[in-house]
Amino acid sequence: VQLQASGGGLVQAGGSLRLSCAASGGTFNQYAMGWFRQTPGKERDFVGYVNWNGDIIRYADSVKGRFTISRDNAKKTVYLQMVSLKPDDTAVYYCAADRTGNGRSGRSYEFSYWGQGTQVTVSS
Repeated sequence: VQLQASGGGLVQAGGSLRLSCAASGGTFNQYAMGWFRQTPGKERDFVGYVNWNGDIIRYADSVKGRFTISRDNAKKTVYLQMVSLKPDDTAVYYCAADRTGNGRSGRSYEFSYWGQGTQVTVSS
């Protein structure tokens, strides 16, 4: 499956963005999906996870209550709605696909397919 992330940009602290990740080339509803983020010199950090039908959702503690992950299987797209953004949220955001369901752990190695990343910059 190929993944294409979009929706990043520059926003002021307290603002909102919605990231999208469009899938192609596979059966989208066979995959759980995740969002991760990475800043230069650091490891890729887990942000959120949604299973194939949306029944199981997980978030990193740092984004709980501010970020919402969702998916539309008909459109083969997963979303990350981000509100109350902080400068610490600045990162490249990646979407990823998990064929096994083990990605609910938040471990990046459980995800087999990755999008190219979209930059989110939050100014203070």
